[in-house]
Amino acid sequence: MESSPHIHVGILLGEALQFNLAGKFAVCNQGQNIFGECRAEIHKDAIRVYNGDDYLDFPEEAIFIPCNLSADHVELTGVTIGIDFHWERKETQRFQGGLKLLKTGDRIRVINIIPVEKYLHSVISSEMNANSSLALLKAHAIISRSWVLAQIRGKRTSTGSSPDGKKDRKQSADEWIDWQDREDHEQFHVCADDHCQRYQGISRVQNEKVIRAVNETHGQILMYGEEICDARYSKACGGVTEQFENCWEPDPHPYLVSMQDSKGNGDGTRLGLNKEPAFRSFLADPPDAFCNTTDEKILSQVLNTYDLPTRDFYRWIVRYTNKELSDLIRRRSGMDMGDIRSLVPLERGASGRITRLEITGTKKQLVVGKELTIRRWLSESHLFSAAFAVDAEGDGEIPEHFILSGAGWGHGVGLCQIGAAVMGEQGYTHEEILQHYYKDVKIVKTYS
Repeated sequence: MESSPHIHVGILLGEALQFNLAGKFAVCNQGQNIFGECRAEIHKDAIRVYNGDDYLDFPEEAIFIPCNLSADHVELTGVTIGIDFHWERKETQRFQGGLKLLKTGDRIRVINIIPVEKYLHSVISSEMNANSSLALLKAHAIISRSWVLAQIRGKRTSTGSSPDGKKDRKQSADEWIDWQDREDHEQFHVCADDHCQRYQGISRVQNEKVIRAVNETHGQILMYGEEICDARYSKACGGVTEQFENCWEPDPHPYLVSMQDSKGNGDGTRLGLNKEPAFRSFLADPPDAFCNTTDEKILSQVLNTYDLPTRDFYRWIVRYTNKELSDLIRRRSGMDMGDIRSLVPLERGASGRITRLEITGTKKQLVVGKELTIRRWLSESHLFSAAFAVDAEGDGEIPEHFILSGAGWGHGVGLCQIGAAVMGEQGYTHEEILQHYYKDVKIVKTYS
């Protein structure tokens, strides 16, 4: 059986870096050790690392390996978390494992090299409150491990096409269909932010319960047949989970199908939420679902400090004046469509999430997709989800207001974090939680 692999995590990209090597680190290919406060910058087309009165030059990359993995760590300033979200901020974070500095043009890429199991200690603490139920923490450890191993082993496509070469990106004068998945990740396996999985170093590892959940599921992943599951997850599905291909490339994943988030685990496609009348009824009369909760104890398990003020995630409303919406779309899309006349959903997925939205303005008409691009264009950060209905108010061809009434938080594919938290509190095991959100999967121990 294989041993635990290492993962390369992209932390930040900057022109100059400040970091502290807290402990003794070996400098690869230099035959010496280094510790203490450091500064790195590009100098004469190389990476120059200053350490006290000394400096070292590296033509392309510098790698520092801790002499004691458990005790030594790197402290890095200016790490951005919540990129493009309303709570975006910079932090000083601490990381175990190795530090790789990679010259990228006139900037330096910072990459953390860390064993997968130690990476998971931080991911679970960053994604979940450490006081969550053990069942939820174990379920999340398994799916986070599965997802990251799928990236390492190349089970995911890179950018722009499915494995059979099909293209689903269209960027023309009248249509802009795109998905955001693993772009700009050619130099490392995954990034450290919500675009991949929240990974905020050992600063977030505060609870032995998280370490227990990771240790007790050591090496365990989800498998579908012989394939490692690309185990997606989001905050709240809104009552029905979404199919993989409606958010990313047109490559259906049999284990990432639409399911009703309730006892019985019914087929989500049977509700017909891809049709406008059924979706509007679904919004107006929300079904009984695991993620339909206002329980403060449960919500605090999933929503960290910067998420916790959010309460209207299961059903929500956003209201824009015409000027607000027109300005927003112009800034977020980079296109001037004039005053917006209409927003018309052309296609919806199984959960009601819009995959193609027609935007008509006084200067331009454009069809946009998929769900994340729609969410970005219609919000200062990210709209809660693309599962929304559109209503316009006002007389004449140009409405005075647009009202977006929606459901859920995130893409809705795979595990629903708030729904899973409710299941854990209700006594479901981590195996039962995983079987609920991923169809026909098995848990397999892949390394010791």
